[in-house]
Amino acid sequence: MTGIAAAAVASLVLAAAPGPGAGSARTAGPSAPAPAAGSSAAVPPFGAFLDSGPLGVARMAAMSAWLGGTELKVAHTYLPGGTWRDIEGPPGFLDAWAQWRQRKADRTLVLNVPMQERNEEGLSDDEVRGLLSQAAAGAFDHHFRTLAEQLVRLGVPDTVIVLGWEMNGITYSHRCGPDPEAWKTYWRRIVAAMRAVPGQRFRFDFTPSRGRDAVPWTDCYPGDDTVDIVGMDSYDQPAGMSFDEQVSEPYGLQQHVDFARAHGKPVSYPEWGLFRNGDDAEYMRRMLAWFDEHGPVYNTLTDYCPHGVWQCGANPGASQVYRTALYGRTDERTPAEPVPTPPPAPADCSPLDLGEWIESLLGRKLCLPLGRWPANR
Repeated sequence: MTGIAAAAVASLVLAAAPGPGAGSARTAGPSAPAPAAGSSAAVPPFGAFLDSGPLGVARMAAMSAWLGGTELKVAHTYLPGGTWRDIEGPPGFLDAWAQWRQRKADRTLVLNVPMQERNEEGLSDDEVRGLLSQAAAGAFDHHFRTLAEQLVRLGVPDTVIVLGWEMNGITYSHRCGPDPEAWKTYWRRIVAAMRAVPGQRFRFDFTPSRGRDAVPWTDCYPGDDTVDIVGMDSYDQPAGMSFDEQVSEPYGLQQHVDFARAHGKPVSYPEWGLFRNGDDAEYMRRMLAWFDEHGPVYNTLTDYCPHGVWQCGANPGASQVYRTALYGRTDERTPAEPVPTPPPAPADCSPLDLGEWIESLLGRKLCLPLGRWPANR
């Protein structure tokens, strides 16, 4: 059994116990909306964060079915940030994601990469400042070269790297605030180290959180030569803030697209979703319209409670808006590659793609029980 298969089987065992705050995945049913007007038009690349491990890959097919066959062309996961070994890519962690990416040429793999180990341990500003000093001098470059080599070896040299995301806040040890100049130098060193690996075609996505947060995210921008995409993580918060205010606030949605345009960069939205304003259908409607207007390289919804619409049953109004907007959207100009028709799975089960040769050994496809998964990435 390969590492992918072993990880998948282990995930089946883990899925037997619901995680904290788990929601209920929705299945297609009689209330499925009619395909959206113009549904034969190409859909801008989109996806959802559904889990960091193999479950995240497995759930994509089930969410696509819920959307009437509209394909999720973007897969999104996060490297853990506990140790440098995590950041180099734990053994087997990226295999299922790479396999998914390789199956179709028009797919995109998005990988969030921490810039520091102990990334969520609440290190003080003094500790972070000291780490940034070491980083700017090159102490950690080799870890990122190792990661780049692994991605090339796995056949995903065009991965979008969301490096040091939400650096303008205080959540992560890879934050910018304690020393923006050292942080920018460090970013440039990482990009140089990864781009030096033969065969790579990475795109580097600079992604702050919306708004000013701890520091203005513009203070952390490392330069056009090392940034390919200007992203933004934008949730429906704080409580009471309208979508128009999210657009117009300092360092908000409008400043994001204006900044990217001024620097000749496309935009993206690696994380977005509901939050402090509950089941906010208007936010969902306006955010989807924002994507249509500004044409991001990709957007990936954070799909667990309280942010999501498929794995979280607490947001029926926003869920209906999202599903109606994307339901039955297929690109008729790009025929799907022929694949064998699998036997039908139970209604409460999400098919797990282990690869053709493993399925031939098993004589069938395995599937995962829906409604049982961890609520956190």
